[in-house]
Amino acid sequence: MSPDLSQVVLTTYYLVLGILALYGTHRLLILALYLRHRRRPLELPSEPEVWPTVTVQLPVFNEMYVAERLVRAVAALDYPRERLEIQVLDDSTDETVDRLAAVVADLRAEGFDIHHVRRSERTGFKAGALAHGLESARGELAAVFDADFVPSPDFLRRTVPWFADAGVGMVQARWEHINREWSLLTRIQAIFLDGHFLVEHFARNRSGRFFNFNGTAGVWRCAAIHEAGGWQHDTLTEDLDLSYRAQLSGWRFVFVPEITAPAELPVEVNAFKRQQYRWAKGSIQTARKLLWPILRSDLPWRLKAEAFVHLTNNAAYLLMLLLSVLIFPAMALRREMEPWALLWIDLPLFLAATVSVLAFYVASQRARGASWWRSVAPLAALMGLGMGLAVNNTRAVLAGLFRDGGTFERTPKYRIEGSRDGWKGKRYRVARNPWLLVEGAMAVWLLVACVLAVDLAMWYSLPFLYLFLQGYWYLFLISLPGIGDRPSRRNAVVAGEATTLP
Repeated sequence: MSPDLSQVVLTTYYLVLGILALYGTHRLLILALYLRHRRRPLELPSEPEVWPTVTVQLPVFNEMYVAERLVRAVAALDYPRERLEIQVLDDSTDETVDRLAAVVADLRAEGFDIHHVRRSERTGFKAGALAHGLESARGELAAVFDADFVPSPDFLRRTVPWFADAGVGMVQARWEHINREWSLLTRIQAIFLDGHFLVEHFARNRSGRFFNFNGTAGVWRCAAIHEAGGWQHDTLTEDLDLSYRAQLSGWRFVFVPEITAPAELPVEVNAFKRQQYRWAKGSIQTARKLLWPILRSDLPWRLKAEAFVHLTNNAAYLLMLLLSVLIFPAMALRREMEPWALLWIDLPLFLAATVSVLAFYVASQRARGASWWRSVAPLAALMGLGMGLAVNNTRAVLAGLFRDGGTFERTPKYRIEGSRDGWKGKRYRVARNPWLLVEGAMAVWLLVACVLAVDLAMWYSLPFLYLFLQGYWYLFLISLPGIGDRPSRRNAVVAGEATTLP
């Protein structure tokens, strides 16, 4: 390799590793904020003398296995019936339409103010459906639930009192997971989301920073939606977009982790990848759209800095992909250096980028009340899945950088509740993406790099290479037919049938 090319490789390597270390340091800041505020409970509001009217919006598109469960759970909400309106915003094109029409008719006969709302075109996807429903909604507040959620009867009675404060624009509850223990994949997803809610949301909200509505299991003040410009569909994360616009308009949000709404996690890895792609692409689109207005605003610098990191965080996947390509050449170019000199430079950067992640997710599991062993045991698989997503989410980041909007491809759910439930033979299968071959190529490249490192006696590089090796191989293998499609037998014993819902 020529000296000039060697210099480019090393410069790029250290630049990428340094930026990843900065993102890791920020995660430690979030963890510190969580630890600082975790013992300061919010002062619970009292029940209102007159309960406000709430419109519950249920956006649905081809969810024949779970849609009826959602509607009946919402009908079971313990809220004054005369002040409850239910909108089933149904853009479906299959049997879901008839099933929902039947359950809506039954509930109307029982006296519910429930409407089966159909559109001639699916313009704007979920954002368009929510905006269309608001045009005729009679509620002062609007609660939103995706098709796979099963809110508890007391959900509105526990969230609505927070709106006694006229400055509150949105209240977000925490997601729980019906099928957390169904497989290793669902367990890891649950831990990812636990970190997002129990640590990240909590720290941002309690420290006065912006955080976002998660698209479901939350309640909005309709005035906040309208004042912020309404639901818009020029990004694939309409929830993140509206959240920042509303908070820029002066509305305050409240996160209440004690209120939970159980939902179903994707059990099939290609559906999970699709979901991650949409979230990553949408967040970068939202960053393109809103970062400049945020930076130009009168907000304190700490809010601006937090918003910048929050909205650009998925760019780390692009950096991880670059790092996984460069790590072996960079190590090989410096193999004549003393190992202690390499570790003095590389080790702190790697620790900042990786140990911060481990501490973050251990804290989330401890917040759930899990033992230390249950908190630490899945971390290797969690790190692997996070790194293995680099190819999938890099595609999303690049797409979000250069294109607005896009097709909102929903994540199919199959009513997986108990350990004996399965999804094979059901509809809505997600096709395997040809980019799986790129993930396989990266897995092979890291394996070759490890073999070469052993051959060249580059022992100090093996721990770093292994972090990437396990990630790419794990995601590649569970993406192959017949490997990642089965529930874990061990977890089936843990889950039992206790998670089954009516």
